[in-house]
Amino acid sequence: MTNILRTFASDNYAGVLPEIMSALVKETQSKSHARAYGHDDVTKAARLAIKQQFTSASDASTPGVFFVFNGTGANVLSILACTHSYHAVICADISHIITDESSSPETVTGVRLISIPTNENGKIMIERIEEKLDCLGDMHAAQPRMISIAQPTEYGTVYTLDELKQISALAKKYNLYFHMDGARLFNAVSSLNCTLRDITTGVGVDILSLGGTKAGMMYGEAVVVFNQSILEADGGILKFRHKQVMQLASKQRFIAVQFLALLENNLWKKSSEHSNAMAQALKKRLESIPLKDNKPQIRITKPVETGAIFLEIPQQWYEPLSTIFPFYMWRKKNCEVRLMCSFDTTEDDIEQFMKKIDELIESNA
Repeated sequence: MTNILRTFASDNYAGVLPEIMSALVKETQSKSHARAYGHDDVTKAARLAIKQQFTSASDASTPGVFFVFNGTGANVLSILACTHSYHAVICADISHIITDESSSPETVTGVRLISIPTNENGKIMIERIEEKLDCLGDMHAAQPRMISIAQPTEYGTVYTLDELKQISALAKKYNLYFHMDGARLFNAVSSLNCTLRDITTGVGVDILSLGGTKAGMMYGEAVVVFNQSILEADGGILKFRHKQVMQLASKQRFIAVQFLALLENNLWKKSSEHSNAMAQALKKRLESIPLKDNKPQIRITKPVETGAIFLEIPQQWYEPLSTIFPFYMWRKKNCEVRLMCSFDTTEDDIEQFMKKIDELIESNA
């Protein structure tokens, strides 16, 4: 019998929410054919559901929704939607687009990524952004056209609504687009106890990479365009870009139906609240680890605000711990690791992980 693998590596390691799987099965068992490439009723319904969740009832404009296969595709399409090859995107030096997507954003779009240092919690600050805007109008320099942030950050920390409004105001002051990489957006919303509208259109986000996979979908993300000028640019070129970057699914309804299920009855909220709560439970257990020689044996390095915990552990713990419960090494120099909880993390997972830590402590006593 194959051993069951449980991990704290990534929510990408987790399976699929049962409600999502049921929606997929129901759609394929209907035995009904449907128009391809997003012209079907399911995709139309999913687009409407996203509009209802992310915009106010009084907003007459309709956001553009482009379903894609993965997060890198969503970010690349978002950048393409707002830039030309002589432009630049300002982002955090730890952002996913610059550290975890190979060189695809720059290779595919032709833009330059300008990274700026974050504060200790992984956020980019207004003054740091402004330092990179002196080159505006200089024909010899790549022209900043977009500010891209991750919400939550790569450290799992969350920008407050006020911080987002400040970035949005700066973007508008300099005629820049404001992009949000929301691969784990639902976790940020649950952390702030706000609405999907509050955290996006409510703070002036122009374009959003909306994550589905990490929230419990089998696969699929969405690019949601709130700024109508992006949709209208070059005669509506974005639909052609969607195809050009190989992110236009023929059976698009099988991505759309997952988003429908995720948004229905706020399933996303149940999923994200659970992973956030499990991270808090794991944090509490980690903080209970006894001192050794009057010194802490571990150190949590970042605020735990969503499903991620960053901590420094003894080097000798890493291999035996990660063999049983795989997780990522973040910084080798000081053995800083990342533990990620997901929608299906259980209290027993935490118990078994802590049991192994207790064994390691006992063996080194």
